[in-house]
Amino acid sequence: MATKEYPILRGLIGLILALILFFLFVVILSSFFIGGKGEFSISDKIAVVPIKGVITDSQTIIDQLNKFKKHRKVKAILLRIDSPGGGVGPAQEIYQEIKKIRKVKKVVSSIGSIGASGGYYVACAADKIVANPGTITGSIGVIVEYANLQKLLEKIGLKGIVIKSGKYKDIMSPLRDITEDERSLIQNVVNDIHNQFVSAIAEARHLEKAQVEAIADGRIFTGIKAKELGLIDELGNFNDAVKIAAEMVGIKGEPELIYPEKKFSFLDYFLEKAFQKWEEILFFPYQLGYLLPIDQ
Repeated sequence: MATKEYPILRGLIGLILALILFFLFVVILSSFFIGGKGEFSISDKIAVVPIKGVITDSQTIIDQLNKFKKHRKVKAILLRIDSPGGGVGPAQEIYQEIKKIRKVKKVVSSIGSIGASGGYYVACAADKIVANPGTITGSIGVIVEYANLQKLLEKIGLKGIVIKSGKYKDIMSPLRDITEDERSLIQNVVNDIHNQFVSAIAEARHLEKAQVEAIADGRIFTGIKAKELGLIDELGNFNDAVKIAAEMVGIKGEPELIYPEKKFSFLDYFLEKAFQKWEEILFFPYQLGYLLPIDQ
């Protein structure tokens, strides 16, 4: 049986395919010749790598840094930091990766509301650090916390049973109090990590180790005070940091910025919102308009 042909339908499908191909061609062409954030344009670029919230993992940030390190049109990398800190390991991994990248490309840190503890650890690895006058930074130090729930459990009639292979295997267990021997062991670990932190800052900021040790007691600083202490280089906002990065690599005019591809995740969205709320609560007393009057 002969099949029927539908010339109008075939023509319509061909027209739709032609329009799709034309649209894709226009998008690709425009990304070459129109500025913006496209990776395909031919102008030199500055890559922006956001570091937000508590630093619990380093791999995503390291992958982004390495991608822009290999990008031939990216001349500088700008770290946009809004972080109160995080894990020692992830912060050290990012710090070391930035040091490697600095051998081939310029790196600038721009600190927004907060870049403290591990957030500053990461920031100080850059060639230059820019922060706002009211940025909260510093908090150079190490802290280990745990809760002893032994008496609470006793009140509700529960008793923890532990079977272990070594005397320190349940160190800092919430089921019992810590011994002096264990406290000394943990303190030595804290002191060791603290010394690594101080040494990294002294090396990155070209400061004497004694200078850093004098302020490495966990205290926080404003951007202004941090500049006085040599912890940052310039006072300014994100746009100022972009301008500084552009000048460092010889980009004339307004530089083109590109960002990592954003992969939407409900977990990332939740964590970002949680950090924003935490930041609002923690730094509420520092907000403008909430300064308490001082009796004369």
